[in-house]
Amino acid sequence: MQCAPLIAAFFVLVSPAWAGETPWQEVAPGVKLRLISTGEVRADGSAMLGLEIDMPATTKTYWRVPGDTGLPTKLDWTGSVGIMGGQIHWPYPSRSETADYLDYVYFGPTVLPIEVSVDGAEPVVELSALLGICSDICMPAQARFTLPLQLDAPDRANGLRIRQALADIPVPWDGSGEPISGVQLGADGESLDVRIADPAVEPNSLIAATASGEPLFGSPQRGAEPGLVLVPVRGEDGAADLHNETIELTFMTSRGPYVVVRKVQGPQTPEE
Repeated sequence: MQCAPLIAAFFVLVSPAWAGETPWQEVAPGVKLRLISTGEVRADGSAMLGLEIDMPATTKTYWRVPGDTGLPTKLDWTGSVGIMGGQIHWPYPSRSETADYLDYVYFGPTVLPIEVSVDGAEPVVELSALLGICSDICMPAQARFTLPLQLDAPDRANGLRIRQALADIPVPWDGSGEPISGVQLGADGESLDVRIADPAVEPNSLIAATASGEPLFGSPQRGAEPGLVLVPVRGEDGAADLHNETIELTFMTSRGPYVVVRKVQGPQTPEE
């Protein structure tokens, strides 16, 4: 079902925290959020949190590159005490695609792991989260959380939820050889030619993205040669400005999701 434009926002006031989690906050019909914690600060001064999203299986929120219609999750740490900022670790997403749009999303119950740097004996998280929620209609939803972090009070249940989400985070390739031997501009000027060198890579799972998220890349298509995958570039400019651009390639294997980074080379010449 195609989503309507972003049309409304739900703003939720601060709620008190409980141990390794905050109370649930309803941000849209059938959708609620809370902030969870492993309850520990690691030796390097980092701690793992999670933005837990409880929503129906047909409702979605968005990856860091949301696609044509979405809004990625944004975090604001203003007001936090002893917190030096945080970073979302993005699980491998699903594609939501119709004839009119392509989005990269998460459906149903989701945990977005968040790694924070802690500096202080009594850290307190003050977090404002803004994210896109889409079902029959699409809307930005916003919630604010307060969560004092325990330095040594493990929360087993929430720690498990966060570890399960971390298992879906693409990691750098750790196999032998190179999974992807090269990326070139396509001769048509509208796609990238990605050459897969390891049979463990699932070609249909390939997601291409730049650091900025622009341009948007479409669903992979099998090329005429074995191991060749064509990744279309969406938009009027095609692949024209991608020569020497750094591209992140995320893909699935039987061992889980991986990511590699490649430079886009120029198109093959007839002599090649």
